[in-house]
Amino acid sequence: MSTPKDKELPLSDRRSFLRAAVYSAVAANLPTVAFSQSKQAEEALNALMDYLYEEGVMANPESRTTYGLDKGKYASAKRELFDRSPAGLEKDHEVMRKGYAKLKAIDRNGLSPQSKTDYDAFDDLLGVIVGAYDQFDYGTFSWPEPYTVHQLGGTYRSIPDFLHNQHTIETREDAEAYVARVVAFAKELDNETARLKSEYAMGVIPPDFAIDRTIALMDGMLAQKPSATKLVTSIDTRARAKNIAGDWGAQVTRIVEQQVHPALKRQRDSFAGIRPKSTSDAGVWKLPKGEEYYRYALRYATTTPLSAEEIHRLGLEQMAELSARADRIMKSQGMTRGTVGERFHAIATDKRFIYPNTDAGKQELLDYLNAGMVKIQGQLPKYFGRIPKAKVEIRRVPPDIEASATGGYYQPPTLDGSRPGAYYINLRDTAETPRWGLMTLTAHEASPGHHHQIALAQESTAVHPVRRLSWFSVYTEGWGLYAEQLADEMGVYEGDPFGQLGYIQSYMFRAARLVVDTGLHHKRWTREQGVDYMVTSLGERPSSMITEVERYCVWPGQATSYKIGQTQWLKLREDARKKLGARFDLREFHDVALAAGTVPLMVLERLVNDWVASKQSRA
Repeated sequence: MSTPKDKELPLSDRRSFLRAAVYSAVAANLPTVAFSQSKQAEEALNALMDYLYEEGVMANPESRTTYGLDKGKYASAKRELFDRSPAGLEKDHEVMRKGYAKLKAIDRNGLSPQSKTDYDAFDDLLGVIVGAYDQFDYGTFSWPEPYTVHQLGGTYRSIPDFLHNQHTIETREDAEAYVARVVAFAKELDNETARLKSEYAMGVIPPDFAIDRTIALMDGMLAQKPSATKLVTSIDTRARAKNIAGDWGAQVTRIVEQQVHPALKRQRDSFAGIRPKSTSDAGVWKLPKGEEYYRYALRYATTTPLSAEEIHRLGLEQMAELSARADRIMKSQGMTRGTVGERFHAIATDKRFIYPNTDAGKQELLDYLNAGMVKIQGQLPKYFGRIPKAKVEIRRVPPDIEASATGGYYQPPTLDGSRPGAYYINLRDTAETPRWGLMTLTAHEASPGHHHQIALAQESTAVHPVRRLSWFSVYTEGWGLYAEQLADEMGVYEGDPFGQLGYIQSYMFRAARLVVDTGLHHKRWTREQGVDYMVTSLGERPSSMITEVERYCVWPGQATSYKIGQTQWLKLREDARKKLGARFDLREFHDVALAAGTVPLMVLERLVNDWVASKQSRA
C-alpha cells in the first residue's frame, strides 16, 4: 500500500519496503514450456510464486526485517539495506522481464480456481510494470513515482524511521547489525544521488515547490548535531534498556558525522543545483512521455482502463451527491448559512472538537482513539466470519518527519506475531484532526480497515505467502474507504451527527482527489488551482491542503485508488445483495472477498460473481 495516505503507500515510508521488494519480483531460471496438464501448470505457478517470495520480497533485507523474518539463518539480512544503485535496479528490471515471460508460458486453463486468481493477479501486476519498462527510463515502476527523491519519498526519509521502528535491538548482534545498516545508509544516499543526476539529464526535475520542501527537510536534518539524531538516540536508548555493553551512541555518532551527513549534504546540494532549472508546473505532463506516464499511473493505481477524463467526471458527480448529503445533515443541526465547504470549515475550527495542541492533549487524543478501537473490534463478529489474531495500536507519527508527512499511515504486523500492527496518525497540529473526524480515520487505517484486511491476509494459510502481501492499492485503499461506511453501519456514529459528517467529508475528500489528481496531471492545473478546489469544496485548512496537493504531484494517480476502489467494493456488495435477496450474507460476502489476498478489481468482481452463482445454484 501506498498508501497511499492518509496513502498509502501510499503510506510513503511503509510502501518503500514493498516498493523495493517488488523490484526483485521473480528469478530467472523458471520452466520455459507451456503446460497443458493441471499438475504441471500448478507446479509451475507455485514455483513462480516461490521465487516471488524468496528471491523477490524476502531477498530485500528491509522487507525481511519488516516482516520479522531476519532471524536465524537469515540474520545476516539484518545488517543490510536494499541496493538502490542504478545497476542494482537494472538487474531487478531484467529479472522482472524474464519472470513475466515465464508466467505467460503457463497454461492458465490448467489451473485450479484459486490458482487462476493468483495467475491473474500477477499477470496484471507484472504486465503493467514490464510495460512501463518499455516506455520510460525514469522513476520507479512497482509504484508510479517519477522522481527518485522528493518531499515524501527517498532513503533520507525512510531509513531513519525504518531503523527506529522496524529494526529490533535485543542482543549485541542486533546492535552491531544496526551499526552496519547506518554505514549502508550513507552508501544508499549516494546511490540515489547518482540516480537523481541521471534523471536531471533526461529533464525529469521535480516541481520547484517540491524541491524547496525537500531541501528544507534535509537542512533540518543536517542542522541536528550528529549525537542528537534519531539514528544515534534510537540505538543508545534501546541498547541501554537491554543492558547491551558498549558505547553504541558514540559509535553511531561518528558514522553520522563522517559518512551519513556528508552523503545527505551531497544529495541536498544536488537538489539545490537543479533548482534554477525547475518550474512550478505541477503535473507529469511536463515530463518526457508525460501523458503516457499518467495513463500508466492511472492503470496501475486503479487496475482499470478508466481514462483521466472519466475519472475526473466521476469525481465531480460524487462530489455533488456527497455535498447534498452533507447539506441535509448540516441543516438538521441548524447550520444553514454559507456553502457546504464554509460550513465544514466552521465545524473544523469549532473549539469543542479540537484537542489542546500540547503533548498532554495529543496523548488524550491517542487514548480516545485506542478506546474507540476496542469498541469497534467488539462489533467485528457481527460483520466477519474471520477476524485477525494480530492486534493494532495507534501511535503518533514521529515528530521529526510530521511536518511534511501525510495524515497517517499503517504499518503491518510482523508475520511471526512479535510486533502488532500500527496506525500512525500525524499530530503536528491537533487543529488538523478535530474529534468529529477521528473515528472515521481510525476505521480506515486500523479496524475494520487496513489492519483487518492486511493482517487477515498475512495470517491466511490458504493463500501463498507472496499473495498475502499488499500488492494492489485500489483493493487495499478501496477496502479502507469502504470500511468507513462499515463503521457507520456498525453504529459508530449513531446519535452523533457531527461524526456522521466526518464520515461524509472523508468520502468527499477522496472524491475531490479524483478531480484534483486528474486536474493536475491531465488538465494541467496549477498547484494553486488544486489547493483552491480542495479548500473551497471541503472547508479544509490551506496549509494541510498544500501538503495534500503536493503529494499528488509526486505520486501521480495513487490518490485515485481510494474512491475508485471503494466505489467498486460497494457496487459488488449491492449487486450481490440484489441478486441473492434474503440469501445474501454480509459476513460471507466479506470473507469471500477478503480470502484470496489483494487482487485487481476485475479479479475481485469475478470472485464475487462466482460466489453469487454458487449460492444461486444451491437454491
